[in-house]
Amino acid sequence: MTTTRDDTAVVIIGAGVAGLTLGNFLLRNGIECIVLERHPRAYVEKRQRAGTIDTFGVRMFREWGLEEVLAGDPIPHSEGGFYIDGQAMPIDVDEDNNESLYCPQQVLVRNLTEVFLREGGDLRYQAADVALENLTEGRPVVRYQDADGAARAIDSDFIAGCDGFHGVSRRSIPATALTEYSHEYGYSWLSVLAATPTSPSGMAIHELGLAGMIPRGPETSRIYLQCAVDDTPEQWPAERVWSELEARFGTPPSRGEILSKQIVPLRSVVFDPMSHGKLYLLGDAAHIVPPMSAKGIHLALHDAEVFARAVIHHAQEGDSTLLDSYSETCLPHIWNYQAFATWITDTMHNAGCTGFEGEFKKQIARAELQRQFASESANKLFSELTAGTN
Repeated sequence: MTTTRDDTAVVIIGAGVAGLTLGNFLLRNGIECIVLERHPRAYVEKRQRAGTIDTFGVRMFREWGLEEVLAGDPIPHSEGGFYIDGQAMPIDVDEDNNESLYCPQQVLVRNLTEVFLREGGDLRYQAADVALENLTEGRPVVRYQDADGAARAIDSDFIAGCDGFHGVSRRSIPATALTEYSHEYGYSWLSVLAATPTSPSGMAIHELGLAGMIPRGPETSRIYLQCAVDDTPEQWPAERVWSELEARFGTPPSRGEILSKQIVPLRSVVFDPMSHGKLYLLGDAAHIVPPMSAKGIHLALHDAEVFARAVIHHAQEGDSTLLDSYSETCLPHIWNYQAFATWITDTMHNAGCTGFEGEFKKQIARAELQRQFASESANKLFSELTAGTN
């Protein structure tokens, strides 16, 4: 079979938040790149995942001249907060330093895609059987089959692996070249997508377990209910979802059609280093944070910006220093937010369900939360971390 060959500066594997953000940054700075995505465009622009762009992300897009990707369906933070045993306890937020948006991931991806293609970006969907070669010697090569089944190969200077936790990028690195740090939290979330406005909005602590109701658009909500690791979606019919949500928040929620349900085990993962030869890992390919922290998009955007600046510096100055230090630059920031994610996840879950860690841990966790309401210093740090500016 004849193989068609292309040549570019950077091959980006994955057309999610990290990949498309990186692609737009490079394109706007004269760096050629090709984005490969194994799914069709319609699938990518509909898949529901994270939904918060924190202050760091909002300001970053503005600084790169991409504020338009925040337009459309994203909505400002609605009133909400923590509910403890049915009592609302919203945390005051410094509005001057909080510019976060609830933005459904598919909306952000759609907007990034439209800008990238409008400006002449090369985005190839339904790229099958992707294989990475020559990562440590010579110029890297990415081989794949296109949507028509034809064999293609791309020679490049660098490869950006933005294809998620289960993608081919990290699996192309020898296991002996990576250290995996991981933590299992011992419980799961039932994650429900429902066609209903978000009311109430926020997170609830209750002896039945944690609950959350978060906007995913004006008429769509993501619902989270703490559950056992061995629970199945079939154990959670619609009526149980709504009754548990009402019990944990202490107020009747807005109801609507349940569009999807899945069990999400809570875990944290970091891979070190985040590069191997000319392959660089970004976003979920390099790290996972529990959804309680709402920092998945934050870390993906941070990786994309660090890597983009390194590639642009290399192209303009002929200096690989920033590329060589990519992993060392990203990892302290990642561990900072892993620490926040672990703290907020453990605190929120221990504060509710006595049966999980016991009454002592429950009271300690509640004291931790009360400190956020009572201490200006604690609230300031909490606000910085939730805004992504710490």
